[in-house]
Amino acid sequence: MRSVWRYCGYLLLGYWVLSSAWAQSRREPLNPVEIDQLRDAAQEPTARIKLFIEFARARLTALEQIRTDPKVTDRAQQTHDKLQNFLDVYDELNDNIDTFVERKADLRKPLKSVIEADAEFAVKLRALKNSVQASASEAEKDEFLLNNAVEAVDAGEQDHRQLLAEQEEAAKHRKK
Repeated sequence: MRSVWRYCGYLLLGYWVLSSAWAQSRREPLNPVEIDQLRDAAQEPTARIKLFIEFARARLTALEQIRTDPKVTDRAQQTHDKLQNFLDVYDELNDNIDTFVERKADLRKPLKSVIEADAEFAVKLRALKNSVQASASEAEKDEFLLNNAVEAVDAGEQDHRQLLAEQEEAAKHRKK
């Protein structure tokens, strides 16, 4: 009987270790300061969207710095991590836009900023893609993620333009 309890104890201990390791492997795309800033702007679509644009831009800037810093030893892994962080923040931006659309918020002003940022992000990601393709060792590892990032920004820009057009049309009808 004791061996059964011991076995159950080991099983629970193993489950606990694996679950805590899994929780640590999931990365939070935002740091605590950024989370606090978002909480302060929780009900303000313009401020919240502006923050997400800043956070995404910061992720791309960090990615560019990693790519050019000669002191970086594991450039491929850090490039991958920074690119994933950018994608996570960009996805959060889109999720927030969707949430505010569901709440019928007027997003015309912030969407113009988002579309400008989309164009900026697309240019930077394409430049990164060209530089990564020049390095064969990094190209294999980052090609899939980089293609996803470029496609996400391209699709996001198209969706944001369409949403802006819809919101402008709805605003015309409200004024009449």
